[in-house]
Formats: sequence, C-alpha cells, structure tokens
Amino acid sequence: MDFSTALREERLVAIIRGRDPEASFRSVITLVEAGVALVEVSLSGTDALKVIERARAELGDEAWLGAGTVVTEEDAQRASQAGANLIVTPGLGPGCTASLAQGLPVLAGVLTPSEICEAAATDAAALKIFPASALGGPDYLKALRGPFPDLPFVPVGGVGVAETEAYLKLGAVAVGVGSPLIGDAADGGDLGELRRRAAEFKAVCA
Repeated sequence: MDFSTALREERLVAIIRGRDPEASFRSVITLVEAGVALVEVSLSGTDALKVIERARAELGDEAWLGAGTVVTEEDAQRASQAGANLIVTPGLGPGCTASLAQGLPVLAGVLTPSEICEAAATDAAALKIFPASALGGPDYLKALRGPFPDLPFVPVGGVGVAETEAYLKLGAVAVGVGSPLIGDAADGGDLGELRRRAAEFKAVCA
C-alpha cells in the first residue's frame, strides 16, 4: 500500500516530539500496537534519529515511520538513513525538495494559498496545513476548500478529538495530532493513557 492510500484509509498521523528518547521509542511502539499505523517522530525531539532507528528495527521494513520537522537537505538525508520512509515538513524548502528527490513520500507543510499552489505543483503526497489552529481551525479549511476542492489536506496543530471530527467532515483526508494524543507519554508518562487516547482518536477517524 502506498502512502497516499494509507493516509486516506487511516486518517490519523500521530506526532511524537519527546524529551525522553526511551519514552519516545516506547510511545511509537505503543501507538502501533494500538492500531495507529502512521507515526511521525519529530526531529526536534531528543535523539529523534536514534528513536527512528530503534523503532524501524523493532517494527520492520513495512511499517510507516515518519520523520517530522524536516527542514534542510541534511535533515532529509539523515532521516532516510535512520529508516524513515515518510517525511513531514513544516513548510516548503530544501528539506521537502531533497526528500522528494530521494523518492520518499512527503507530507509538505503549507499555510497560505500561494504556498498551496506551489506545493500542489510538486509530487508531495499530501499538504499539511500548519499551524491550522492559528488561522481559525476548521473554518480555515472550509475556506480553503473553495478554491482547492480536490487537494489532499491534512490539518496539523491544535487538533483535538472535536477538531478531528470537524476537519474530516469538511473533507480533510487525515489529521496530524501531537500533544492531544501523545500527552506526556513521550516524556515518560502513562502508556495506558496513551492507548486510551489512541482508541478515542481512532474511533473518530474510523
């Protein structure tokens, strides 16, 4: 299954940005075991590349394991070497271009209509609206759907359960969820609570 298909079927990308590498790794594994098939580890987290390497070794080659906050060409190269088979960028630029050149599926960060037009001309698999909450959340997606009715949008930033439901009803192909899903799990918090939150988000995305 390619990434675009997986994204439309799963409709949820979990975003891990942790201060504790061991807890971040355990969070990745817990999410996958809970049925969250698309997991992104942000490079802004502590020892993120090592977390990706360990998770890839544990999960095998077929799992979707993303590297997020890919900004530079070096970020893209190091993420791929660590085992990421999905790249998520906060915006357009060298990290996005280099990842596409490597043949990796990219969830490319955009916010404005001009950026959306630029990203739509690339081979990006989907367009990450970030930070979605800063410009009105679901109302902003609704406004964008007018001029861009067919583009695969993935809102990220301030996405809770209620927002997830609203975005999906408005035609988002998926949502990206960080702290409302992860909570403090990637910093050593309760993995049982992470499983509970994962089930809640998965129910909305089903």
